[in-house]
Amino acid sequence: MKVSFAVPLLLAARLAGQGTGVVYGSVTDSSGAALPHAFVRVIGRADGVRVIATASAGAGGAYRFDALPAGWLRLDARLIGYRRASDTLILRAGDSTRVDLHLPVSAVLLSPTIVTAAKRSQLLDQAITSVAVVDQQQISQRAVNRIDEALDRAPGVQLISGQVNIRGSSGFVQGLGSRVLLLVDGVPANQGDRGGINWDVIPVDRVERVEVVKGAGSALYGSSAFGGVVNLITRDLPAGWHGSLRATAGAFANPPHDVWRFRDFTGIQDGLDVAGSYGRNAVRGALSIGARHSDGYRQQDRADHWQVTGKGDWRPQPVMRVSLSSAWASDQYGVPEPWCSAGNCDDRGEAIQPFKIDAVNLGNRTRSDKGYLTAMVTRTPSQRLTWLARASWLRTRFTDAYPNRQTSQGSTDHSIANRYGVEGRIVSRPDSARVVTAGMEGAIADVWSNIFSGDTAGGTGRHTQGEYAAYAEAEQMLGPTRVTIGARSDFQVVDGGGLTAFVSPRIGAVWPTGTGSWRASVGRAFRAPSPAERFVTTYALSFRVIPNPALVSEEGWSTEFGRSWTGLSWLRGDAALFWTEARRLIEPVITPAVQIQFQNLQRARILGLDLSVIATPLSPRLTTSLAYQYLDARELKTDTSPQRPLLFRPRHLFTLSADYAIDRVSVGADFRYSSRYERGDPLFDDTRFNARVLDLRAGWTTGPLDVRVKLANVLNYIYNLAPRTLEPVRTLTLVATYAR
Repeated sequence: MKVSFAVPLLLAARLAGQGTGVVYGSVTDSSGAALPHAFVRVIGRADGVRVIATASAGAGGAYRFDALPAGWLRLDARLIGYRRASDTLILRAGDSTRVDLHLPVSAVLLSPTIVTAAKRSQLLDQAITSVAVVDQQQISQRAVNRIDEALDRAPGVQLISGQVNIRGSSGFVQGLGSRVLLLVDGVPANQGDRGGINWDVIPVDRVERVEVVKGAGSALYGSSAFGGVVNLITRDLPAGWHGSLRATAGAFANPPHDVWRFRDFTGIQDGLDVAGSYGRNAVRGALSIGARHSDGYRQQDRADHWQVTGKGDWRPQPVMRVSLSSAWASDQYGVPEPWCSAGNCDDRGEAIQPFKIDAVNLGNRTRSDKGYLTAMVTRTPSQRLTWLARASWLRTRFTDAYPNRQTSQGSTDHSIANRYGVEGRIVSRPDSARVVTAGMEGAIADVWSNIFSGDTAGGTGRHTQGEYAAYAEAEQMLGPTRVTIGARSDFQVVDGGGLTAFVSPRIGAVWPTGTGSWRASVGRAFRAPSPAERFVTTYALSFRVIPNPALVSEEGWSTEFGRSWTGLSWLRGDAALFWTEARRLIEPVITPAVQIQFQNLQRARILGLDLSVIATPLSPRLTTSLAYQYLDARELKTDTSPQRPLLFRPRHLFTLSADYAIDRVSVGADFRYSSRYERGDPLFDDTRFNARVLDLRAGWTTGPLDVRVKLANVLNYIYNLAPRTLEPVRTLTLVATYAR
């Protein structure tokens, strides 16, 4: 037995290093149906776990690996909702070998591969912090037009008018100074002026999956990763010709109360996206063009959106990849005002008419343009080393077309911001028990704006904010336990002034058990104020917003202790306790002169519990998921202020989802509950209600055609999350996608 077992190993060893070969095939389910987007990896013989190549199956389930090293190889394929499939082979130099992999439907939901938590590929169960993954199937099922609409159903995540809140890290400040960092394929994409997020710069049909890393991420990502990181990972480019057509249509119901109704016709939404790609040998490219229109469900809510995205890959060598990505999007939209006094609206007799527009502002629109360009080079000269270099440019332009918002210069509000970024990174694997990630990063934000002038007199001002950093993190296996330790040093300069420094260390560990794993981590986070928070001079309703150039970076320590588990062959769950001690959180404050100013709070504490469960209890075709978050977020007592809840943080978040698929038809539902804020609008003591929203959906797939329909807010429940902003009423959406 020992001799017979050694023969193939000796043969594989002789073949190794004697050239390369090709492995190709398809990934299907038990019935033979193709499984596009299945994740396929190739593992080498060195230790039986080293991944030497990865790919995503194309539209027909096909995959292909060129220039694989000759020798013993194992192929591993996986897709959420299916059992993993593996096969082994001995590849000879010059051979082209076909290996088909079949994935049976499984009640056990496997751990997917992620890249965001450690800036490298790893299994979800290996991350030292909680990570939620929203895959392309979930995005498609929910018939969404923007990524944030699907992200709102992820555990521990709440969206307030497009501003993302992870574990209570953010409240609502009109999109200024997000405490969550947005990445597009690993490249920072927060706005250079406001520090906020543009969710619609990437069309949803170009997104492969979204990874949400919860908790302090500054040890790897620096500023803005105070509460977490969201990474939009776009689709790989397949070989051959491929094209898709995505059409959307929908309608808005009227609000249930007459005082909120402003039209006698049904508001509609529609859109069209066309995408195509071609790949041959070492060169591949893709282009997508789309447009979208919405009448909205509020007065002055009409919006038009146009976008163009492109992506190209050049692989001059099997170990080298050059990628170029770009996108441009333009929006023109009205801004629904929260209140209107009687006599200035439609004179229905109410003293104050909510969600109505003053007659002088009817028809006025705001324009927002945004785009980015990214170039990246990745090289893997050996199985033990990978290096990456990238450069990026992000541009945003904003024009407020409201004539009653004139500045002292007599022009409308406007802002232009450019953000230039570079990064160099290496990932080293000296042996099978150790991984080291290290790099350097720099970014400069350059802002021109007549509302970021830094004084109360108006006028166009220019501000620059530079950020420079170096980071390193090491993962070491100590028996079965993975221990991670690392730190990042950030240096910042504003308008050519003095240099400020910040160090963000992190340490964590993951130790497996027979049914899952335990994890623990502690890390330091910080966020530098955005130019808008430092220098904004404008109005919010009738209140003047004044600048505060003396703002300093907020900081905090975050701790997490969590457990993931799999049981009963149909259950997968994750639970985490988290605690953040924060200093100098930046929040809007009402000054004694009844003005709004961003100021540093003294201390705040955020603690809570995350729980998520995915199960297929009755049938593999029925998938249910439950997510719950308990949150206690408080501004701590000082000599000048009492202990009180932080603004716009709900104590309870609950989401329940279910999906059932049979043959070509699927049906599903989402229920979302958010408790009322303990402390909401700092300007007005608005009545606050719980949010209870039910969505229903259905889908039908045949060949290249996929049709999805969703009825959102079925009960037409009226609520608001942002101050005096009506959340979406009952909405019907139809999405049809044809892909070849």
